[in-house]
This record gives sequence, structure tokens and C-alpha cells, in this order.
Amino acid sequence: MQHNSAWTALLAHERTSWALAQVAGRLGWDQETLMPRGAAAQRAEELAAMESVLHARRTDPRLGEWLEAAEAPDPTGAAILRHARRSYERNTRVPADLAAEIARVTSMAQGIWAEARAQDDVAHFLPTLARVIALRREEAAALAQGGDLYDALLSDYEPGTSGDEIAAMFARMRLRLVALRERLLGATRQPAPLTGRFDPEGQMRLSRTLAEVFGYDFGHGRLDLAVHPFSSGSGADVRITTRVNPADPFNCFYSTVHEVGHACYELGIDPAYHYTPLAEGVSMGVHESQSRIYENQLGRSRAFTGWLHGRMEAEFGPLGLDPEGFYGAVNRVQPGFIRTEADEVHYNLHIMMRFDLERALIAGDLQAADLESAWNARFQHDFGVAVDRPSHGLLQDVHWSIGLFGYFPTYSLGNVYAGCLMKALRADLPDIDLALAEGRPTVATAWLHDKVQRHGGLYEPRETIARACGFAPTEEPLLDYLEAKFAGIYDL
Repeated sequence: MQHNSAWTALLAHERTSWALAQVAGRLGWDQETLMPRGAAAQRAEELAAMESVLHARRTDPRLGEWLEAAEAPDPTGAAILRHARRSYERNTRVPADLAAEIARVTSMAQGIWAEARAQDDVAHFLPTLARVIALRREEAAALAQGGDLYDALLSDYEPGTSGDEIAAMFARMRLRLVALRERLLGATRQPAPLTGRFDPEGQMRLSRTLAEVFGYDFGHGRLDLAVHPFSSGSGADVRITTRVNPADPFNCFYSTVHEVGHACYELGIDPAYHYTPLAEGVSMGVHESQSRIYENQLGRSRAFTGWLHGRMEAEFGPLGLDPEGFYGAVNRVQPGFIRTEADEVHYNLHIMMRFDLERALIAGDLQAADLESAWNARFQHDFGVAVDRPSHGLLQDVHWSIGLFGYFPTYSLGNVYAGCLMKALRADLPDIDLALAEGRPTVATAWLHDKVQRHGGLYEPRETIARACGFAPTEEPLLDYLEAKFAGIYDL
């Protein structure tokens, strides 16, 4: 086969596979938002069927021939070939029936997890969780080919890193995070919380405004409610979700801003890459760098919370806090059960706990039947609080129910990358706080679009961040930022 014809055939095949994957993703979005509850079993079959079609396409022997014969015409083409080869090698190691069974079981498991969470009934979920773990371990064994099982799963979300590297980074981070936490919790000045009840419809109105001021394009997306907020889609259709709690509007607002970060990454990728392997975020760590910098370094900054304070008072009436007190309320540090509601100091400690637990599950050192007791003991040790009910503990996250083992550490990697990006952003845009104070974070998000988002999968994850920042990523900028920010809030 000629090089040019192999390249053309490969691109055509990838184009259709990418489009079908978007259809499968839309089925998943619908399952989490609008699908009638009685459709769960049918949806599981639909998703399994889609996975079977996609797996057949991703393991088509012709792909191997095209990859062998194709020559990339330019560096972009070389990146497409790199992704396509990695995907082909991965998918040909996983039997088709296993791929379909994982899709079927994880689709059903999501609904069972949601029921168990609503009822605080771990026993209702454990048999399904054990089945999901067994399937993912089987998949990991096929992928690892004698190597580390957890690393094989981690590579799906963060190519180029390992569990040992993550563990070493977490060990370094833990020392400074725990020391900072102890100083903050022992500080004389403790910010007052925001109290009151906040109309859910008003929360959704302001969430939509927040999405728009951060640059989300409602012409290519929508905002809906879900139990666990998420972003879904790539290309020209990228949707976000949030949730409302009448007593805690920050949960709604910052979940929205977080998901806008994910969505803007996908929407911001160079349209020339659409329908190719470059048309999605390069890794979950880089993806989280976008959502976390939108949410935290920008959205929880003193400058931007001053603007948000005014918008909230316009929507809900007097808040009982001045802008400085409001800034403190947004950034209060306190141990809490829920990862997605955790302050910036505690958040990574939540991730470190989940990383250790899931690594033990995949290694076979911890069984599903013992997971709740292991979770509760570790939480008591790390946070000094006893878990009061399963929905505040093991059942709070959707990730394990849908088989996302290896995903959790990318949240902290995203925080680390976000710390590096913010250091570089402030160096390039020294007056950024003036724009944030005026409710114009798009000055910052335009920088992120240029430096990170438009490139999609063109570069490897760490190279993407290093090119954007001008230095290799490290945890130091994040920890420096946290220590400086919270010392100011707590008068340390």
C-alpha cells in the first residue's frame, strides 16, 4: 500500500470512529441528566453495543496495516500517528467481549451506585463494585502484559507517568499541606461562613452568567443538573452540568466554573484537529489543570470574589458579609467529608487517600468487602473526623462505580499543573487582577486558550505544560501559592 493512500484511509477511519465515540458519550450524558429511570437496563445494552462497534473499529486489522504504511506529512500528522498507534496497541490487547462487558456492567453500576448513595446502603452496591473491580483488573492484566496493573490503567488518563512517580510527588506534597492545614486550623482568625437559603432558580441564573463570563459558548453547549457535576463531549458539542443546594450556593457556582474549564478546553481545540485523535484534551491531568485554574486561582481569587459578591447581592439580597469577609467565606479551610466541596488545602489530601485505596484494590491487597472500613479508618486518620454515613464516605464519588480506576490522581496532577500555569500567567499578565475584579476572567482564559487549549493532543501532557509555562512542571508553585494565599486570609 502506498504511504499516501494508507494515511488517507487511516484519517477516514479515525474520523468515523471519533464521531461514533461522541454518540456513545452523548448516551452517557443523557443517562446522567434526562434519561427516564426505567431505561437503565436498555441503556446498558445500548452502550455495550456501541462499545462493541467501537472496539471492532479500534482493533480492525487494517488499522495495523495503515499504521505500518502511513507516513505523516507534517508534525501534526506525526502526533496523530502517535495517538493512533498508542490506541491501537492498547485496544488490540483487550478482548472484544471484555470491552463490551465492562461497558455493560459500568452502565448498570452507575444506577446501582446512585440508588445506594441515596439510601446510604453500601451493601446494595458492594457486589456490583466487586464485579467492576474484577473486570478492570482483568483489563489491566491484558494491558500490562506482566507489568504493573495500576500503571496500565493510569496510562489511560495520564500517559507518561507511573504510580510510583505519583506516590513520590504526593509524599512531598503531604508534608507541606498538613503543616499548612495545622497552622490554619489553629489560627486565631477564622473566616465566617456564608449562611442563609439561596433560591435554586437564582443559583442556576447566576451559574449561567458565570459560565458566560468565563467564556463558555452556549451556542455549542448547555447547562443541566446532575448528581455529580461533569462535562461531556468534544468538538462543537460540549455540555456541562452542576448541582444546587439551597444552603450552599458555592457548591453550584464553583462546580459550574470547574466544568466550564473542562468544556472550554474541548471547545478551544483547533478545529483543524476535529475528527482526529488530537481533537480531545491530551490527558486528564492537563484537563484538570484547566478546570482547577478556572475554579480556584481565578474563580476563588480576592479580585474575582469581589465581583461575585456584588452579583450575588444583586440576585439574593444582602449577604451579611463585606467583600473581604465574602472572600474568606469562599476560601474557608475546614475538614469536610465531600471531596468536591473541599477547600484548596484539603482537596489533595482527599485525592491521596483515594489513590492509595484504589491502588491497593487493583493490586489485590484490598478487597471490595473491606473497602468501607479501610476508607473510614483512613479518613479518620487523615482528617480527624469520623465518617457519619456512607454518602459522606465510600459512596460519595461516581468514579469507581463506572470503572475509572487510575483517574483520581489526575485531579492532583491538575492542581500541580494549574499552579505552574498560574505562575506563568501572572508573569505574562501582571495586571490580571484588574480584569478579574471587573468580572472579565476571559483575559486569563484567552491566555490559557493560546498556551494550552488550542493544542489539544498535539504534544504529550508534560510537554504541553512545559511549553505553556517555560519550565518543567513541579509541585512547588502550587504549594507556594497555597501558603501565600491562605496566610493572607488567616493573618498568619
